[in-house]
Amino acid sequence: MNRCYSMMLREAARRVSSIYDEALSPLQINIAQFSLLRRIERLQPVSMTDLAQSAQLDRSTIGRNIKVLSRMGLVETGRADRDQREATVGLTGAGAELLARAGPIWDQCQRDMEARLGPIKITALEDILRSI
Repeated sequence: MNRCYSMMLREAARRVSSIYDEALSPLQINIAQFSLLRRIERLQPVSMTDLAQSAQLDRSTIGRNIKVLSRMGLVETGRADRDQREATVGLTGAGAELLARAGPIWDQCQRDMEARLGPIKITALEDILRSI
């Protein structure tokens, strides 16, 4: 059987995500939510359209994810100053606090992955991902 690189990458991504998800589970978020919160933190206030482009996701996917984070009290939505038709999003105080608590957990996951793979494989992984 031929190797399917797409399938191999998807399986590896699921395994890696599960490591981060398990570590973040005491905070009741997963790695996708953490990553989106971090992106919002860097860009806020950010339009949903710009956030979707930055995350390389469909705007409808971003909208669904933002609704979940909003129900959790981690983000708040509003309207852009320049164009009232455009929805914007930013962190709430609770969202900023959660990121402050989650950051060290993410840092530890990063160190664990580096220790597990070693510097040569980490460098190779970074090179491969940059080339795609």
